[in-house]
Amino acid sequence: MIHATAQIDAKASVDDDVEIGAYSVIGADVEIGAGSIIAPHVVLQGPTRIGKRNHIHPYASIGGDAQDKKYSGERTELVIGDDNVIREFVTINRGTGEGGGVTRIGNDNWFLSYVHIAHDCQVGNHTVFSNNASLAGHVEVGDWVIMAGFSGVHQFCKIGTHAFIGMGCLVGADVPPFVIMGKQEHGRPRGINSEGLKRRGFESERIAIIRRAFRTLYMAGLPLAEACERLAEQSRDSEDVREMLDFIARSERSLKR
Repeated sequence: MIHATAQIDAKASVDDDVEIGAYSVIGADVEIGAGSIIAPHVVLQGPTRIGKRNHIHPYASIGGDAQDKKYSGERTELVIGDDNVIREFVTINRGTGEGGGVTRIGNDNWFLSYVHIAHDCQVGNHTVFSNNASLAGHVEVGDWVIMAGFSGVHQFCKIGTHAFIGMGCLVGADVPPFVIMGKQEHGRPRGINSEGLKRRGFESERIAIIRRAFRTLYMAGLPLAEACERLAEQSRDSEDVREMLDFIARSERSLKR
């Protein structure tokens, strides 16, 4: 299961049924859970904890030092959950001491070729990062988010659940749940991710309520405070609208409106 040319540090912890391909390098303080596949020419640096049934493809570089001038060698971590697919040339960095110390990846995510996840990012579950999508440091990405090819997110931004970031879109502000961001300079809201919601079992009435909330927030021409008052009324019968309101309440970077 482990190729003879793979280099595994004595301080690494690798489950018995993990596959490790030729010329891969597993550093100290790296843990790899059961059923995982590490392809040839992968570099894993620690401290990094990788869960079960992850598949990491050739030339990925996982767990490297933060690309941040403030990082000065302090002990930080990368934590990756279960059932993730990490394709060729993906880079995922550990955290920084000032940023909480941990970069965290959830479960069942797809990271396609050349994706970059920077230090201190927090990525949820069931996301898809298409080729060359990138996160700067300290970004939070909710469950079921899709990042299209060549899209990017500015540091400290938050992306809400079920959002869709379009191809080539550069996000410089927080994106509420369910919203589609399209390419225009630094990205503009274009509607809700209705097709994605249908695929995940959302009924038409539920989607219509989310669309109404989007129009209130982005199309009614209301000041943000007044829009939130109307969303509060709509949220009485909708957990989804309540989720949007909660997201806005904790937003630290002004919503693009």
